[in-house]
Amino acid sequence: MVEIPDKRYFKIGEVSEITGVEPHVLRYWESEFKIIRPQRAGSRQRLFRRVDVENILRIKRLLYDEGFTIAGARRVLAKDKQGGGPDTPAAPTALSVEPAVDDTALLKGIKAELAALKALLEKE
Repeated sequence: MVEIPDKRYFKIGEVSEITGVEPHVLRYWESEFKIIRPQRAGSRQRLFRRVDVENILRIKRLLYDEGFTIAGARRVLAKDKQGGGPDTPAAPTALSVEPAVDDTALLKGIKAELAALKALLEKE
């Protein structure tokens, strides 16, 4: 668990240190995820709030640890916003998120096995 200092605003360099995410990635995520909306100082410098830092840590976990794509992470965050929350287990759905690239071969194999089982059952 990362400890976030007790401050009102954080500059992008501070957020980068806290989260371990490079500033250029933070700027990209800002364009991809609507939940990251830093305010701007008079000097046009980004000022992140604590909630922004927490959301960045959540996005980092979804992308790097859980293997979600940007689109998949966006859907998970949208689902959390609608209800449930991050700690509420989601009901499993067949296509609720995009699989990571490494999972594609595994899913194709499972699909082939299910098709073979279906054909077997239809013979009976």
